[in-house]
Amino acid sequence: MNAATVGPDGARMRWVEISGRAPARVYVHGLGAMSAPYFLPAATLPELAGHRSLFVDLLGFGLSDRPAAFGYTLTEHAEALAAALDAAGVRAADIVAHSMGGAVAIALAHHRPDLVGQLVLIEANLDPNPPPTAGSSGMARYSEAEFLAGGLASTLDRVGPAWAATMRLADPIGLHRTAIGLTTGTRPAMRHLLERLPMPRTYLQGGRSGPVVGAESLASAGVRVVTVPDAGHNIMLDAPEQFAQVTAAALAQPALA
Repeated sequence: MNAATVGPDGARMRWVEISGRAPARVYVHGLGAMSAPYFLPAATLPELAGHRSLFVDLLGFGLSDRPAAFGYTLTEHAEALAAALDAAGVRAADIVAHSMGGAVAIALAHHRPDLVGQLVLIEANLDPNPPPTAGSSGMARYSEAEFLAGGLASTLDRVGPAWAATMRLADPIGLHRTAIGLTTGTRPAMRHLLERLPMPRTYLQGGRSGPVVGAESLASAGVRVVTVPDAGHNIMLDAPEQFAQVTAAALAQPALA
């Protein structure tokens, strides 16, 4: 296990790492998740294996610390992730990020483009104020006191055993504040930041999730939009072989004009 001090009061971000060739690949989990359980099965398949790979847990989640003084906005998560990548000696990495982690990755690429060579986003949150059915907004409808008093327990029952398996390990305050930060979004919003980024970018959508909102605008901005049939929101878990294939293909392609 690797770690770097990145937050208030000496808070440490931790990750599991596999050695390999450059560029490094950095995997970033979604809300209430952890990177290794979500990504390792696909990232170790032949199509993606061989690169230095870091499976990072953001502050408040998984193996990483839970600093009470941390704000848990998308920008603060991105700044903490940047500090960890600096400590790890990572530059121009392939960032592969899921859902909320994709929003953090967009903020990272905006603020520290030297750290990001390419972006692969898996159903990343691109817009603030998502529909009430989304997991983040379901948590954000509670006040912090309500979430701690019973909202977390209700959320764990609602999301089902697979998501709850990692969500129950998250810091409740960090989980709730991150959900608030996700519904608030960035300024400009993540979608607009993504469309303006200079590096190669790919957006993966599960076929069972429906069409990508604003797909034409993303494509016009040079973002490749790829649908993975027979997969839902967790593409890397629903269809690991297909995920490995389309991710490897995305990372092997040159930037669009």
